[in-house]
Amino acid sequence: MTFTVGGVHTVIVADTMVDLLGTLRDRQRGLWILALLLYGVGDGVTTAWGARTADVAEVGPVAGAFLEGAGVDGIVLLKLALFALTFSVWWLVDTPGRVAVPLSLAVVGGVVTLWNLHVLFL
Repeated sequence: MTFTVGGVHTVIVADTMVDLLGTLRDRQRGLWILALLLYGVGDGVTTAWGARTADVAEVGPVAGAFLEGAGVDGIVLLKLALFALTFSVWWLVDTPGRVAVPLSLAVVGGVVTLWNLHVLFL
């Protein structure tokens, strides 16, 4: 939706967000792949790397408990369980907003992987 105020053409942000969400919904498979690569592999590998080679600690309380209790295998188990749970929610919730599930995993995975790399190379 657009309108004109004082000769200035303005686009309402809501339309842009609707377009963006539509684009993301059309690319959910790619978002799941990105989530798997960033959150599953990126965070998993950098966490395992840090646990085995560096004098660093896992700050996430749940991941920390899994890492302490079962080592890297615990992190793998946690990641598999989380992906199974989030994919199940995504599969069952058939609304346009379900795109938030893989999108949030991909964003968090990217941020956490970058943070882990920062800590490892600091």
